[in-house]
Amino acid sequence: MTTNADEPPARPRRRAPAGAAVLREDVTEAIRAAVFEELASVGYARMSIEGIARRAGVGKTAVYRRWRSKLHLVLDVVSAMAVLGLPAPDTGSLEGDLRLLYEVTSRALRHPVVSQIIPDLQAEAARNPEMADAFQKALRDGQESVASKILAAAEERGEVAPGIDPDLALDLISGPLYWRAVVIRTPKPPKGYLGNLARATAGALKAL
Repeated sequence: MTTNADEPPARPRRRAPAGAAVLREDVTEAIRAAVFEELASVGYARMSIEGIARRAGVGKTAVYRRWRSKLHLVLDVVSAMAVLGLPAPDTGSLEGDLRLLYEVTSRALRHPVVSQIIPDLQAEAARNPEMADAFQKALRDGQESVASKILAAAEERGEVAPGIDPDLALDLISGPLYWRAVVIRTPKPPKGYLGNLARATAGALKAL
């Protein structure tokens, strides 16, 4: 077999990464789950890479291969909260969409792990600007994405005026439930509360 001398030599084929070079997704997810459990159990200040690795059933190197510090690990997990987000309701009415959003959000905020983690991260965010930025972005992005879809559908149906203030609308939609569940930490809302909240919020949005 002959080759043209003017042709560049063929590049050697790059081998696919194997063994330790491959970051197994199941290990990554086990570590993320362990972070939630550690945060709920001991809080951010007492949480350690060693404790996370032990709870996840992996070595410390598996954690450091993915995140360079405890802070970056927690920031990644917090940011993932926004990615997961909430499904945008599509019930056919503004009040119905808000009611479904409130039901899903209320259940999520009452989850034992979530109810332990959020206050702890809020306290840490007050001391750590990097944590504060990531935590606020995670919470806001998740709610803002859903709220914008609810408002767009309501505007298309003619239920709200076009071009309403998105920040004010987000405050109206998300504020009351987070105040009740996260700030004053009340138990399960009383019967009829979520329906009444959806009705009142829909009325406020229509008045903007």
